[in-house]
Amino acid sequence: MLDSTAALTGSWGLPVLFVYVFLAQAGLPLPAAPVLLLGGALAARHPIWGAQAFLLATIASTLADGSWYLAGRRYGNRVVRLLCSLSLSPDSCVNDTLTRFGRWGNKAVVLAKFVPGAATLAPPLAGAMRMNARIYLGLTLLGSSLWTAAYLGLGALAAPAILRLLPVVARQARTALLLALLVLAVYILFKWFERRRLIVALRGVRLEAAELRAMMQGGDAPVVLDVRTHTAFRVDPRTIPTALHVPPEEVKTRLVDIARDAEIVIYCNCPNEMTAARIAKLLIDQGFTRVRPLRGGLDGWVGAGYPVKRVEIEMVSPAALVPML
Repeated sequence: MLDSTAALTGSWGLPVLFVYVFLAQAGLPLPAAPVLLLGGALAARHPIWGAQAFLLATIASTLADGSWYLAGRRYGNRVVRLLCSLSLSPDSCVNDTLTRFGRWGNKAVVLAKFVPGAATLAPPLAGAMRMNARIYLGLTLLGSSLWTAAYLGLGALAAPAILRLLPVVARQARTALLLALLVLAVYILFKWFERRRLIVALRGVRLEAAELRAMMQGGDAPVVLDVRTHTAFRVDPRTIPTALHVPPEEVKTRLVDIARDAEIVIYCNCPNEMTAARIAKLLIDQGFTRVRPLRGGLDGWVGAGYPVKRVEIEMVSPAALVPML
């Protein structure tokens, strides 16, 4: 065990830790937590090395976040959609993070570090929302520091157990890696099948942008539902004219007055229109008989050259809703 810990705390240990944390926080599918827990266990035996590891991991995380913030500030919603398109659950990836920003405000930059999936998406989203750069830098530095300290601290507390397991893990590394890859492959296959089944079920009923435009001009306009979250409007405040904005969490309560046989067109601005597809299936299950997702969503409508209107939504922090005493 002494040989293995000496090797890990040697001249190459800290550079490898820095690069690994940077790549993990930049979005590569690398588990940062086990590496930081091991770093915490080593820090319990080598405090000076531990302090250096904390500093370098915090800097690596902050640099990765800062790079995505700048990308989001320059390219806006395109970066957010790109990252979510790489997720195993792209629709929930978008909606969950947007919902957290709407609920937590700027604090989401700090808290997202501890939420799987949101840690990578929060920086470009903050950039797309034009969060003040100095405020963002301070918040992401705080979040990175707390995140690094938390895992290093847990690793230090569990140092005896981790260091005892280290030789065993080293001997069984190949078996453990193959088992982990098998579990990951099964999970990816399950998520792909789940998404594919929903897409195939609604593929035949999707409406093209040109069809919707013709219906709106022909005097037989359907009920058009924009099912993006409130925060999504801050990222992209455009919407289809006459569209009714109904966030996903309000669908069940906002549509009680619409006839079950009304023509309804649903759109979002997420990868593969998955949110629109899920809402369409929800409405069909509730008895609506003429529900169609818009192919391509808002981007498809805009790409076809059809008009949009801009909507300004005032975002209210939950804390602002609490009466002053």
